[in-house]
Amino acid sequence: MATTTEHPPPSRLRAWMLEGLSDMGKGQGHTGPHAAPEPPDKGQPWYRVMCLTGVDYFSTLGYQPGIAALAAGLLSPIATIVLVIVTLAGALPVYRRVAQESPHGEGSIAMLERLLSFWQGKLFVLTLLGFAATDFLITITLSAADASTHLVENPHLTGALHDKQMLITLLLVALLGAVFLKGFLEAIGVAVALVGTYLALNVVVVIVGLWHVVTAGHVVTDWSHALTTEHGNVFAMVGVALLVFPKLALGLSGFETGVAVMPHVRGDAGDSEENPAGRIRDTRKLLTTAALIMSGFLIATSFITTLLIPEDEFKSGGDANGRALAYLAHDYLGGAFGTVYDISTIAILWFAGASAMAGLLNLMPRYLPRYGMAPHWARAVRPMVIVFTLVAFLVTWIFDADVDAQGGAYATGVLVLISSAAIAVTIAARKAGERGWTVGFAVISAVFLYTTVVNVIERPDGVKIGACFIAGIILISLLSRLLRAFELRVTGVTLDPMAERFVRDMASRKIRFIANEPDRRDKAEYRDKIEQIRADNDIPDHEDFVFAEVTVTDPSEFEAGLTVRGEVLHNRYRVLTLESSSIPNALAALLLHVRDTTGCTPHIYFEWTEGNPFANFLRFFLFGQGEVAPVTREVLREAEPDRARRPRVHTG
Repeated sequence: MATTTEHPPPSRLRAWMLEGLSDMGKGQGHTGPHAAPEPPDKGQPWYRVMCLTGVDYFSTLGYQPGIAALAAGLLSPIATIVLVIVTLAGALPVYRRVAQESPHGEGSIAMLERLLSFWQGKLFVLTLLGFAATDFLITITLSAADASTHLVENPHLTGALHDKQMLITLLLVALLGAVFLKGFLEAIGVAVALVGTYLALNVVVVIVGLWHVVTAGHVVTDWSHALTTEHGNVFAMVGVALLVFPKLALGLSGFETGVAVMPHVRGDAGDSEENPAGRIRDTRKLLTTAALIMSGFLIATSFITTLLIPEDEFKSGGDANGRALAYLAHDYLGGAFGTVYDISTIAILWFAGASAMAGLLNLMPRYLPRYGMAPHWARAVRPMVIVFTLVAFLVTWIFDADVDAQGGAYATGVLVLISSAAIAVTIAARKAGERGWTVGFAVISAVFLYTTVVNVIERPDGVKIGACFIAGIILISLLSRLLRAFELRVTGVTLDPMAERFVRDMASRKIRFIANEPDRRDKAEYRDKIEQIRADNDIPDHEDFVFAEVTVTDPSEFEAGLTVRGEVLHNRYRVLTLESSSIPNALAALLLHVRDTTGCTPHIYFEWTEGNPFANFLRFFLFGQGEVAPVTREVLREAEPDRARRPRVHTG
């Protein structure tokens, strides 16, 4: 729907801030009445996008071996093997299916959204978005805090930086935001360099560590004897490993961001938004390659760190606490290599928030503006980068840049999203009649639900933090919806041939519509309505009318296109039928469209709505109907500031 109202040209700052509006949600068509998105970016090869998710996923090597050693002790390699089995046999098949079912980056949230409609569906999605925000934002703050911890605890810098961790963490978060303000392609370029360097250094550490294990044969013998003495037999070892597995769940952190950044995978030249087969195929390559690389590193690093590092060094205050591989790098490869390894670890931990930021920028603009629960500028990348950076500052300040304090929330967010993904693909497989996949995904769902429950019981602070994010998102969303209640939110108006004929015929005289709530739709209803409108407004008998009838579909939807169909009832009465989430918005959009296509000012006639005005407004806000006449006029007033050009609203 075109709008001819003149607006002053935007300032250079505003134009820069809104550059690439809807770019992160590309491929979804015209997303609002005020601006069409720019042509989408062609995307990047899958292995480059893998590095963007890899800065989150692979960076966990900085602390995962130490977590495994503290949780499982001598059983760390066996517990890590359990984690790898769950990764390759559970999380990987789930997210390969998510990539197929939801190829535009919405992930499992979009799959579950289809199961529910109306307000319960919106609230369910907002809840999942709250956990996603918990996961992604804590990824940003926890990774920056861990990077600053490595920096502060460096032997050469401890004296100068020991009380500067908060300031360093905030600076790292600000630098991450600055990269995304510069541009998304720059973020991918930085990620490729960091991941390539970090993995290469880890290969060196692993090879040297394995060489020392092989050449010092007594190390393996001592470990196996201690393991047998402590746990007795293989079955007891496996049982304990299964019990401690939930504490290692942070090793699953890269999958949700892997599908969240899926729209940036290039795919094939013949891909369409309806069938992006190449993008799906390459995203599956991304997920599989990342999982295999990480699985190999997890097993190898847990093995060498457990065998080569004394147990006391893993504990709080020990030299290997939170930096087991860095300990080996310094111990076996010297101070120079160890310093280079420290710098690489700090850099990738800092940039681990990049994949989380990319996930936030892809998820939030796809849902909140469409629900009317965020302003239109929330579709633009740069304003949202500023918002998320400020929230990350707040979270860092609240938790005093403490890594351990944020660990529970991080694990909870990761596990809730993986569990929801497993449930979503189970339902999808069942609907597709795939019995084998349904059973398999159901088993995987049970494993992840068990892991989530155990994690919540052991670290309930994660649920509390997630609940705060959920409450904040719901509160802000409802306030935004309330503030945008009178906004024209029809993205386009299409008339069928009969409706166009009615409009052309009326354009030769005064255009008069009667807003009618369809009831019996018999001849008496339309005859009585016309007589009442004539009497209330003192209109001569020779004046002609066309009825406009709106059927409310899903009132929780905010933006949608409007299709208008014309029909002649009882061989006499011309009726335009419309389907919309809001009666006043549909009528206002119809009037503006008729004005713009005919050049004439249309008139519309209403009855006053009986009942309390406040109750009627709540009916409009929640159910799309209620105080129709004044709300239609208010929507028109906001959409068309020029009173002389505004369609006329009459109420009797």
